[in-house]
Amino acid sequence: MLIPIVALLAIVLYLVAAGLLARPLLGGGAPLNRSADGVAGAAIVAHAGVLLGTHRGALDLHFFAALSLVAGVVAALTLIVNLSRPVAALGVIVFPLAALLLGIDVFVAPPSRPLGMDWQIKLHVTVALLAFGVLSIAAVLAILLAIQERALRHRQFGSWLRALPPLTLTEALLFRLIGAGFVLLTLTLLSGILFVDDLFGQHLIHKTVLSIVAWLVFGTLLFGRKQYGWRGSRAVNLTLIGMAILLLAFFGSKFVLEVILHRTA
Repeated sequence: MLIPIVALLAIVLYLVAAGLLARPLLGGGAPLNRSADGVAGAAIVAHAGVLLGTHRGALDLHFFAALSLVAGVVAALTLIVNLSRPVAALGVIVFPLAALLLGIDVFVAPPSRPLGMDWQIKLHVTVALLAFGVLSIAAVLAILLAIQERALRHRQFGSWLRALPPLTLTEALLFRLIGAGFVLLTLTLLSGILFVDDLFGQHLIHKTVLSIVAWLVFGTLLFGRKQYGWRGSRAVNLTLIGMAILLLAFFGSKFVLEVILHRTA
């Protein structure tokens, strides 16, 4: 009974944090970043408690449990980004999504049992989750950058623009996140080579191939940025393409096997 209550508390806190950050959209004024950060921090702690309690303190990588885990990681990384470089619009998008995925995992999804993993695989999975989380935030930031550029191009200076930093800072943060995510994704592939017995085996070959393709996309973007100064729509498009491929790599087969075919083993 305690877990549903804590989950509801986390969901409410996520939504309150998003509302504080969405102040420019709701009624004008600047986003309340400090208050939102405190509320979001409490939501993330509650979310972590739910994950530990629901999944017995283990890494549960079944579809809905994995989505909730990734949502918690992305929310925590969003909070860290906002503490160093406030981007209120990130929280407006990420925190409600984290609340939704947590709610689905606790109140809708069928119960699942974590699979046993040795420490090497846990390390590989942890690095992969961090890579996915950082690049997810980069993808959200790419969407915001595209919206921001379009608004400035059409001289649509709404109050919501106060939720975003200046365009050059948004772009700089985007590439910083992509660079960090690329390093983590590289470590993910290397740890997979070292620790996974059959990296190209059944149920893993598509993850491996798609992850390599995503790695090549992000690597190409970083190379083009350094050598040719790529930015704007090209940077946004490549970021979103790379993230879409990575999303398929992480969750494509899980969705088919567990949601469509109802195979959870």
